[in-house]
Amino acid sequence: MAEMGSKGVTAGKIASNVQKKLTRAQEKVLQKLGKADETKDEQFEQCVQNFNKQLTEGTRLQKDLRTYLASVKAMHEASKKLNECLQEVYEPDWPGRDEANKIAENNDLLWMDYHQKLVDQALLTMDTYLGQFPDIKSRIAKRGRKLVDYDSARHHFESLQTAKKKDEAKIAKAEEELVKAQKVFEEMNVDLQEELPSLWNSRVGFYVNTFQSIAGLEENFHKEMSKLNQSLNDVLVSLEKQHGSNTFTVKAQPSDNAPAKGNKSPSPPPDGSPAATPEIRVNHEPEPAGGAAPGATLPKSPSQSSLPAVVVETFPATVNGTVEGGSGAGRLDLPPGFMFKVQAQHDYTATDTDELQLKAGDVVLVIPFQNPEEQDEGWLMGVKESDWNQHKELEKCRGVFPENFTERVQ
Repeated sequence: MAEMGSKGVTAGKIASNVQKKLTRAQEKVLQKLGKADETKDEQFEQCVQNFNKQLTEGTRLQKDLRTYLASVKAMHEASKKLNECLQEVYEPDWPGRDEANKIAENNDLLWMDYHQKLVDQALLTMDTYLGQFPDIKSRIAKRGRKLVDYDSARHHFESLQTAKKKDEAKIAKAEEELVKAQKVFEEMNVDLQEELPSLWNSRVGFYVNTFQSIAGLEENFHKEMSKLNQSLNDVLVSLEKQHGSNTFTVKAQPSDNAPAKGNKSPSPPPDGSPAATPEIRVNHEPEPAGGAAPGATLPKSPSQSSLPAVVVETFPATVNGTVEGGSGAGRLDLPPGFMFKVQAQHDYTATDTDELQLKAGDVVLVIPFQNPEEQDEGWLMGVKESDWNQHKELEKCRGVFPENFTERVQ
């Protein structure tokens, strides 16, 4: 019996709810057709408009704040990877390595702290603020339904009172239902009339607190990050100074694309052009009286006494790019170690950063390699005469070039 009673109550409640929905639907139709008046409250309707506007603005602010937090997290990851890259390329024997690693760790912690504080002081506050809107929205909708119930009960009571044949029992029951509907509506209406204006006014303080928190956190974050960046800059400046004074050696690594110096081979010059070779010039000049010839003089035989002397001009010999008895090392207008001059007979396009770019006619001052073991067969080290005259700096101007694209001129 208890089960049947329970089912009966449930069935009765469902039937009552269905009847209420039908009655409300009929009442709304009559109101739209103008056959039934509708209770209006313009002040409350303005409060509802403000509520909807406030909810829209808050939802947008929440969405944009989440986007901002996602961007902070992305920047954190990018900064972390950049610092990891610095740690990888920072060689163990370079000064300041420990300091750079510590700065990277502090950088990571600062990003994490900034993100967490934004969540705690801005996002969670925003979620709490918006958390009150669904309940109020539901109550506004329910108030609207109770208003329709009140209007329907009022119209039903009025129709029974104006009927030609009055039924006092029905009128009394209708009046009872009207009083009940009015009470339920007014209770909800009074509560919302107080809450909605208060909620609307609270938006100002909420926006101020939210953006003050974000601005303060961001300001502090950038101050601390600025200190870390300055510390990292100081470490790198110190590294640059010590590197510049050659207090330690940075070993050059060969490029994957460029051939190693030991494998460099000269390009052949255009067809028909002679390869550069040591030049021997023969002068048919009489031997100066009472003195030695400018070069080594071939010995005469008695049968050759009437012939002019054959003089062979020689040039300073070079061994592994070093002048043997050369005279250019001490001249101030020529680069240190200068051996001889060559002139480009053909254009040469450099294929590596350590090569000279040559145009036909360019004059090159040949100098020895700093490390003779780096010299490849068929290649010379030099600086274009025009570059030397302009800069007087070997570090900026010198480079290697294929010997067979040039011809010795001095």
